[in-house]
Amino acid sequence: MGIAKNEHKRKKSPCVNATQSAYIAPDIRGIGRWRAVIDQNVEPTDLFIIGGGINGCGIARDAAGRGLSVTLAEMNDLASATSSASTKLFHGGLRYLEYFEFRLVREALVEREVLLKAMPHISWPMRFVLPYHEDMRFESDTPTSRLLSFIMPWMKGRRPAWLIRLGLFLYDNLGGRKILPGTKTLALENAPEGVPLDDRFAKAYEYSDCWIEDSRLVVLNARDAEARGATILPRTKVLSAARDGGLWRIETQNTENGETRTHHAKMLVNAGGPWVGDIIQTKVRLNSTEGVRLVRGSHIVTRKLYDHDKCYFFQGTDGRIIFAIPYETDFTLIGTTDAEHDDPSNKPVCTPQEQSYLLNFANQYFKQDLSDKDVVWTYSGVRPLYDDGASSATAATRDYTLKVDANGGAPVLNIFGGKITTYRRLAESALEKIAEQLPNVKGPWTAGVTLPGGDFPVDGFDAQVAKLQDAFPFLDAFWARRLVRAYGTEAPTILGTAKEAGDLGRDFGATLTEAEVHWLMTHEYAHTAEDVVWRRNKLGLRLSAEQIKDLDTWMADHRQSLSKAAE
Repeated sequence: MGIAKNEHKRKKSPCVNATQSAYIAPDIRGIGRWRAVIDQNVEPTDLFIIGGGINGCGIARDAAGRGLSVTLAEMNDLASATSSASTKLFHGGLRYLEYFEFRLVREALVEREVLLKAMPHISWPMRFVLPYHEDMRFESDTPTSRLLSFIMPWMKGRRPAWLIRLGLFLYDNLGGRKILPGTKTLALENAPEGVPLDDRFAKAYEYSDCWIEDSRLVVLNARDAEARGATILPRTKVLSAARDGGLWRIETQNTENGETRTHHAKMLVNAGGPWVGDIIQTKVRLNSTEGVRLVRGSHIVTRKLYDHDKCYFFQGTDGRIIFAIPYETDFTLIGTTDAEHDDPSNKPVCTPQEQSYLLNFANQYFKQDLSDKDVVWTYSGVRPLYDDGASSATAATRDYTLKVDANGGAPVLNIFGGKITTYRRLAESALEKIAEQLPNVKGPWTAGVTLPGGDFPVDGFDAQVAKLQDAFPFLDAFWARRLVRAYGTEAPTILGTAKEAGDLGRDFGATLTEAEVHWLMTHEYAHTAEDVVWRRNKLGLRLSAEQIKDLDTWMADHRQSLSKAAE
């Protein structure tokens, strides 16, 4: 089963005297990783995984923990595409019930609590408020909509209250809740949840789902995979993969220095996300009938729109839904859209049309009239959904499909679709397929095993914050909470022997210090300011362009210093 679940705690960096900078302890793990890989034995690895998103890193962790040798290559930073651009929810998918996707919903509902226990620093319970009004409608092509239109044509596509309550009853009971509270009805007139909403909303339903820091989830899976023996190669592009003598021969290139290398593997895993189809066609060159449907989901971020900590689930007159979610303490996240996206090489962006759609949608609910000037940031990601022939992007299945091709020799596993909530179960299903091809693969182990920093109770976050502030009194509430949310029980290791803020080295702004950036570079694969302020955290919302530029310059210099130390 690999190392013990808290083995990562043994890799603490030593700290120097607090009169120096408390962070300075050259930890070159990661900086010299490419050089170490070039020099390693050429014995073929069991698995070579293409793609450093949540599916690839989740499979790498599971496989390494079962004793398989694993190499993972990601052409950019980890979680640089879809896995950092989600709506950031561990949820069952309430609307998927209207598509009769009961297996997917049940699996996701069960997983919410499994994952909560494993990562209480980066995931936590949230309550969702679903305001009801009789004008709410189904999307016209859902199976439920078609069924009710046939049985109850006088409803004219409206989504009745009794059906919503039935859906929430199923949502409460399909997954066997033990931690999360169930659904209740709210009278909005005198409730804080009703204050920001238009007065026409008198009733709402409140149910449970969970938040997840998506890009941190990816990095922590990668770290744990590496701690269990996997080799993680970010910024490493796969040039080609071909069957050769019963193995895969994979040619890669380091995108920073141009160095190339040949790897050999017994099995290939294509977890390329939006590029899964491109990898099949241009890298592996398979004759496959399986296809991927690229669906763009865009989000907008505004200043904080209300004072409580609950999310809103809004239903539109077009049958679609969006969320409004408390975000990074002082902001509100609104999303998402569903739009076809033709080419993964075209970077997804929130178009002006999508931004207007989200603003107009939210304005149907909020008293405050939102406009473009209220938007402080946007982001967009591409969901690589399995092409099931659905009539619209919204109707396309969110379930995952795993396909093995063993024709012609060494096998390849192609990963289509999936949602972040079921990434662990997808990895287990992938290992079932892998075990059919490779001998002596051990059984499942990841359920309930914590990720780095997550070894405290689900309800223990506030206690961790208090403990950190007791040990480091110079931390204010925002700073302490941010560190525990990001690093959990590893936060004290980052702060080292610091007695005051100045001991942490340079202050980059918004509580980001040299000590933390050093940790991110040596423990979490970060190379650039973008990696830090938009994926390892979201401090890009608080830092100026000049501050981010200064950080990038410092990181480039520090990277050179660490690289020289690794020689």
